[in-house]
Amino acid sequence: MTEFERLAYEAEKDGLTVVEVPFQCFDGLIKGRKIGIRSSIETYAQKADVLAEELGHAKLNVGNILDLSELSNRKQEYIARMWAYDKRIGLDGIIKAYKCGCCSLRECAECLDTSEEFLEEALEMYRRKYGCSVEYEGYEIHFEPRLVVYELEKN
Repeated sequence: MTEFERLAYEAEKDGLTVVEVPFQCFDGLIKGRKIGIRSSIETYAQKADVLAEELGHAKLNVGNILDLSELSNRKQEYIARMWAYDKRIGLDGIIKAYKCGCCSLRECAECLDTSEEFLEEALEMYRRKYGCSVEYEGYEIHFEPRLVVYELEKN
């Protein structure tokens, strides 16, 4: 089962319907209890990235937030994106990629079944959230100058 299929199943359990739509302007859009995913998205990993964000909107946002010139809408967009990054990647995922021996962003993205672009965006958001590095679950994760993970010594 792909991550896209897992997320679609999660959406279904939450009473949401996921459909592929020939959107021209959006990768994904939620309206009511229906989530539309652009049918021409190339990979299941990219579809899962989009679906995760739409699930974030379903769980956390209120109303129509399409007008991003409104500050409150941009805040809701940010909240949904962070939820999607944590759902698809998270600090646990970064550690998983380290444990799998990944040496490049491409390898990390493949290991986590996400797109490289989504992973890069997530790492930038984590850098903004945590700063240059963060300690988590016995590991130190550095976001600058590039992604590096160290296992901390156990006392």
